[in-house]
Amino acid sequence: MQHYSKLEVWRRSHELVLALYRCTDSFPVTERYGLSTQLRRAASSVPTNIAEGSKRATPNDYAHFLNIAEGSLSETEYLLILSRDLGYIPQDVARDRLAEVSELLRMLHALRKTVQKDAPPNPALQKPARA
Repeated sequence: MQHYSKLEVWRRSHELVLALYRCTDSFPVTERYGLSTQLRRAASSVPTNIAEGSKRATPNDYAHFLNIAEGSLSETEYLLILSRDLGYIPQDVARDRLAEVSELLRMLHALRKTVQKDAPPNPALQKPARA
C-alpha cells in the first residue's frame, strides 16, 4: 500500500481541514470552545484516520479506520450546514466546502471498498451454512 500522503483523498481532506481552520477563525468568540472546536476536530479526524489506518496490519483494520473517517466526514458535513445556517460561514463558502465533502465521501467509500475487496474474509461475519 502506498504512503497515505500520496493518496488524493488524504491530500484533499488535509486541504479541507486547513480551509476549515481558516473559516472558524472568524466564528464568534462564544463558539471558541463550541462549534469551532467541534468542526475542527471532526474535520481533522478524517485525514488522521486515513493515516492511522494505512499503517494497520490487515486490510480489515485499514477498512475499519476508513469507515471511521467516513463517519467523521459526515459529522463535518452536518457541522458545516449548522455553521452556514447560523450565519458563521457565508453561503457560497459553505456550498463549496459541502461539495468537497460530498466528493471526499465518494472517494473514501471507493477506497474502503477497494481495501475490503483485498481483505481475506472474516469468519466471524460469515453466515452459517445450511444443512
